[in-house]
Amino acid sequence: MRKKIRVGVLFGGRSGEHEVSLASARSLLNALDSDRYDAVPIGITREGQWLIADSPDRLLASEVSLELPDTTEAVPDVTHHGIVRVNERGGIDLHETAVDVVFPLLHGPYGEDGTVQGLLELADIPYVGSGVLGSAVSMDKLMMKAVLAHAGLPGVAYEAISARAVREDCRPVVTAIETRLDYPLFIKPCNLGSSVGISRAGDRIELVEALHLAARYDRRIIVEQGIDAREIECSVLGNDVPLVSVPGEVIPHDAFYDYEAKYTVGKTDLVIPANVTPAQAMTIRDYAIRAFQAVDAAGLARVDFFIRRSDGTVLLNEINTMPGFTSTSMYPKLWEASGVSYSEIADRLIELALERHAERSRRSVR
Repeated sequence: MRKKIRVGVLFGGRSGEHEVSLASARSLLNALDSDRYDAVPIGITREGQWLIADSPDRLLASEVSLELPDTTEAVPDVTHHGIVRVNERGGIDLHETAVDVVFPLLHGPYGEDGTVQGLLELADIPYVGSGVLGSAVSMDKLMMKAVLAHAGLPGVAYEAISARAVREDCRPVVTAIETRLDYPLFIKPCNLGSSVGISRAGDRIELVEALHLAARYDRRIIVEQGIDAREIECSVLGNDVPLVSVPGEVIPHDAFYDYEAKYTVGKTDLVIPANVTPAQAMTIRDYAIRAFQAVDAAGLARVDFFIRRSDGTVLLNEINTMPGFTSTSMYPKLWEASGVSYSEIADRLIELALERHAERSRRSVR
């Protein structure tokens, strides 16, 4: 009988996308085949403490907390290459909570940005998704755009702004933006996901408000040129030879695809597959693979595009290396429309993680 793979499902975290992470973990835990896997749910509190509970439902209810019954602290253990439970005496139980692979369902900072990936690599634990470099580059919107532009991938015009400059004197910042870009504009913190802290500005007053809002979330801000365009997304799956799903279209009911539109039922329509021309579909697939490889992504990613309404030109918006992973999220829905079920995606991602770790282990570090 084949030994079951112990999968550490890591969720929660310190970012503003804590609740989204819990929802992703619920879907994954429900989908994992119990004949193939032993799931080890591991929650991270908003303060950054790692926890394991006897009942996964307690960690997944809403708020991960050490105050929950039958909950104990867990730590990544470099010596034994696992994530282990800490007992009352400060010791560890290697047999109970050692894992074969970690599925880090963490969205945003302190999880999707290379920090947790680096920790898992130090502990020599296989994990799903991109490594330190791919995660960090893709999380930082300014660095990501620079890398994608270097790869020859077209995007919208943008400006980089310092939050410090906004706080000290916003007037020259606004003048510089208005000189180079036209309204409407989209203002974003550089290192947040799920549209947190993002605003649309149609005039100077809204721009100033948006800059100050973004400055609350990050020390760097990106201001992008707004364009009249359709929003198209596709899913990527693989390591060195990635596959691309059919494209889908996001149609928000409001002015743009903000956090509320993403996670409130009825705020957005999803059209899968998107109504695009064969030439546009081919371009989207080509750009998605090139973007995935340019940032050194692995495992999974969702790549977002614009199709400019005036001439049908495809522009690359961004790449997300740990997209929402609920059963109704765009990433799995695009694969389901491509003939791959949610549970099959999970199986393949775990296989890819183990393959990548085995390849890395074969390389000499001396």
